[in-house]
Amino acid sequence: MAKRDYYEVLGVDRGASADEIKKAYRKAALKFHPDKNPGDKDAEEKFKEAAEAYDVLSNPDKKARYDQFGHEGMGAGAGGFGGGGFGGGGFTMEDIFSQFGDIFGGHFGGGGGFGGFSGGGGGGHRVSRGSDLRIKVKLTLKEIVNGATKKLKINKQITCDQCGGTGAKDKDSYSTCQTCNGSGYVSQVVNTFFGRTQKPQTCPTCKGSGQVRTGGGFMVTVRTCPTCHGEGKIITNPCPKCHGEGTVRGEEVIELKIPAGVGEGMQLSVSGKGNAARHGGVPGDLLVLIEEEPDKELVRDGNDLIYNLNLTIPQAVLGVSTEIPTVDARAKIKIEPGTQAGKVLRLRGKGVPDVNGYGRGDLLVVVNIPIPAKVNAEEKRLLEQLSQGDNFKEAAPTAGGNLFDRMKSFFR
Repeated sequence: MAKRDYYEVLGVDRGASADEIKKAYRKAALKFHPDKNPGDKDAEEKFKEAAEAYDVLSNPDKKARYDQFGHEGMGAGAGGFGGGGFGGGGFTMEDIFSQFGDIFGGHFGGGGGFGGFSGGGGGGHRVSRGSDLRIKVKLTLKEIVNGATKKLKINKQITCDQCGGTGAKDKDSYSTCQTCNGSGYVSQVVNTFFGRTQKPQTCPTCKGSGQVRTGGGFMVTVRTCPTCHGEGKIITNPCPKCHGEGTVRGEEVIELKIPAGVGEGMQLSVSGKGNAARHGGVPGDLLVLIEEEPDKELVRDGNDLIYNLNLTIPQAVLGVSTEIPTVDARAKIKIEPGTQAGKVLRLRGKGVPDVNGYGRGDLLVVVNIPIPAKVNAEEKRLLEQLSQGDNFKEAAPTAGGNLFDRMKSFFR
C-alpha cells in the first residue's frame, strides 16, 4: 500500500511551523497510543505512521528532502533506505518511545505518562541515540542512470564487541541509581496556584521540556535523572576495552544501494548506520550526499542528456550516417541532407530515469557546424566555384544571414 503524505498523516499544512508539527504529532500519538488502544493493530500502525512522519518533518534536512522529492527522496524501498528511519521496519515501538519520549514531557511510563508500551518493558528509562554520519559519494553518469551498489568502509563509533555495548564488564557490574531509585527520572515539588486536578499540563517554567502534574496545590516537575542520565542504573565495574562507554572507534563495511535517477546534492538516509550510541542505545543514521562526476561527452540537464554533434559543411549539406554516444552504448543516427546548425534531434527514452519512477528523459543531439578558420588555395577555389551555383546564391535576407553569407564574410 502506498504511503500517505506525511503532512496528511499529522493533519498540518506544508507551511506549518515546527511548533505546529510537534503539537500535531503529540495529539496523534496520544490518540493512537497502544496503552489507550490495547490490542488494536490499526491504532498501533497509525501510531507508528505518526512517529515516522514526525521523524521526517521535525528534522530540517529530512523535511527539505521530503518537500523536494517526496517519499522517494527519503530513499524508500530497497537497500535499507527508510523514510526517516521507520518505513523499512528498522525501528520497534521501543525505539519510537525512546527517541520521541520528550514530546510527552521527558519520559513514557512511570511518572504520569503512559505505563510502558506493548507489553510494558522499559518504564521511564532514557535511551541514548548515536550521532548521524555524513559522507559524500561520487557517481558516474552510468551509475546514476542504472543505479549502483557501493561498498563503503566507514570509520565511526561501533558497538564494543567485548561488552556488547553495555559498557559494563559483566552483568553483575551494575548498581541501582540512588538519586532516582532506578526510575531514570526525578521529581521536584514546588508551590503553585493551580487547582486540584490530575490533568498533565505544559510546564510554564520548562516550556514543555518536562512534564508537570497538579494536585493539592503543588506542581510536580519530572526531569531526567542527572546522575544516571535516565538509565536508572550505574556501572560499578566498567568494561576495560571501552571504559564504560559501550562504543569504540572502528570500521564497518556498508553495502549501499543507490536508486537510479539521483542527482547532484541529493541526500539519502540509511537508518541505523551512523555512530553507535552509548550503553546499547539507538544508533544514528548515515546521511549520503550525492556528487556527480562530469561525463566527457554527455551533459545532464534534469532528466535529459545533451550531446553536441559537430558536422562538417559537406556532411550538413549532403547528409550522413554517424554514431553518437549514449549512456550504455553507441547509437547510429541519420543526418538528413540540408541539416541546419542548431537543429536538435531527440532520442526518446535515452536520458536519465526519474528518481520517483515517472518515466525517463530523452537524449538531445544538438547539431553544430563549425566554420574552418583557414582554407588552402584549392579549398578556396572550390568554395568560390560553388558560390556560383543556384543552391549557394544569396537568398532573401533572414535573421543572421544564411550559411553562404556567413561563409563569404569569412573570406573577405
